[in-house]
Amino acid sequence: MPTITAVHGDITQQQVDAIVNAANNAMRGGGGVDGAIHRGGGRAILRDCIERFPDGLATGDAGWTTAGDLPARWVIHTVGPNYRAGQRDRTLLTSCYRRALEVADELGALTVAFPLISAGIYGWPRQDAIVAAIETITGAATRVVGARIVAFDDATYDQVCEQLSAHR
Repeated sequence: MPTITAVHGDITQQQVDAIVNAANNAMRGGGGVDGAIHRGGGRAILRDCIERFPDGLATGDAGWTTAGDLPARWVIHTVGPNYRAGQRDRTLLTSCYRRALEVADELGALTVAFPLISAGIYGWPRQDAIVAAIETITGAATRVVGARIVAFDDATYDQVCEQLSAHR
């Protein structure tokens, strides 16, 4: 079971083996975390996405690319459900975390930084997104030893810390 740490900061600056990207189905970059990762990593990430995912990626699935210019070695892309568009099956959300950890294991990544998948522009209720992340990561059979949940703003960071304390 990985040790989960809450981090207040920018996921693109995390010194870990892999960072997780909350991608869209097209796998060609987008807004929010996806846009920040593509901007920070440079063109190599997009080139790898086009080559590795010519038809995109299904909701709930995950795959990897280079991290380009980012400090991490890999980016693990996962497509969360779009709550605002009616995709409210929680198993799709938990599948994102589970599949990201499976991909991390395939790569040999021991440290992984996660955003709160689907909790941004896709509108998944933040508190449930936090609970889903923590429960899924702690319940996973993985070789990952350290998992970070990276919160960009103070309120989210406080909520993640509170939920981690309650979970212990």
